[in-house]
Amino acid sequence: MPATAQDIATMPQDLTVGAMFQRADWVVKGVMAILVLASVTTLSIWIYKTWEILAQRRSIAAALEALAAAPALGTAARLPDPAAAAMVGVALQELERYPSAAWYPLADGIKERAAALIQRVEAGQQRRLSRGVSVLGSIGAAAPFIGLFGTVWGIMNSFIGIAQAQTTNLAVVAPGIAEALLATAFGLVAAIPAVLVYNLVTRAIAGYRVRMNDAAAQVMCLLSRELESEAVVPPRKAGGLHGV
Repeated sequence: MPATAQDIATMPQDLTVGAMFQRADWVVKGVMAILVLASVTTLSIWIYKTWEILAQRRSIAAALEALAAAPALGTAARLPDPAAAAMVGVALQELERYPSAAWYPLADGIKERAAALIQRVEAGQQRRLSRGVSVLGSIGAAAPFIGLFGTVWGIMNSFIGIAQAQTTNLAVVAPGIAEALLATAFGLVAAIPAVLVYNLVTRAIAGYRVRMNDAAAQVMCLLSRELESEAVVPPRKAGGLHGV
């Protein structure tokens, strides 16, 4: 059915994103505002985590080189990476609990306790690096549904307006539906980058965790060498198999 002169006069002339946002229902406006805030949060976390992980990757690479060249635990106490330095610190603390004469009989226990403490350091560093990642996952999972809620609400209002105007002319109905669908578009714009950044950050943290495992292995090797170098081998008892 062609649009009447009254329909054409009442049709919104500006169909830009800003104009549709201004004409939208307050609920739809609230939904889109939440999604804009989610997009800003995603961008902020992306920038911060990229800077943080790049800095940690550089420091752990330098720490691995220092650990590979260190002749003993004491010479590797000052490392550029805080997690690797903490691993060396807890290993030294466990070693210094006992006099060197007691290292040989207690070697296995010292290594087990040092390994447990190093695992705690690794877990703590991973928790620090993972802060904010769950927010990205939540945004990526929830943003499309939040946008869909705004769309459903807007379409309901559009149908109510159609019933009140008693017209089904597409030129009159389309702007209201377009305003409602704008919420879904906002939801996708918020969700897609959040999912991509979540995967990127998760892979980067996994790579750093592998390097932390390498650092832990090198610290344990240095600890084992320290125990072996200071070990006191007990004298052999007189009288063996051959009566020596």
